[in-house]
Amino acid sequence: MKPARLIITAALAAALGHAAVAEEHVVEMLNRGEAGAMVFEPAFIEAAVGDTVRFVPTDRSHNAETIEGMVPAGTEMVVGALNEEVVITIDQEGVYGIRCKPHYGMGMVAVITAGEPVNLEDARAVRAPGRAAQILGELFDQAAAQ
Repeated sequence: MKPARLIITAALAAALGHAAVAEEHVVEMLNRGEAGAMVFEPAFIEAAVGDTVRFVPTDRSHNAETIEGMVPAGTEMVVGALNEEVVITIDQEGVYGIRCKPHYGMGMVAVITAGEPVNLEDARAVRAPGRAAQILGELFDQAAAQ
């Protein structure tokens, strides 16, 4: 093989290999799960930049959306419709707060981490209603411990 072809082949293999590394994480939106009522399972997702997280409406009357102030700077907000699958592509390192809007106060929240939790303190500073504040605090503690 000629040197130029070898370089192109190596570059293609590296690019394709990187694309193949991306994972898809699946989160169920449930009325009842291991952690109680109105939950995402799992509620804590360790991802990598480039991964996708698919929120599946296993039970009805749920959505998944990012929480303002709980995503890395420059991240586009995601708002899923009720009873619809939502796919979030992780494009930056940091923490991503997710909620089910109808059940936010009941604590239906999740946290995605990718790489360094660069926006963790900003995310912690966002006020959340009811039980969501407690659960988010526990999930942010998990993110900090990584």
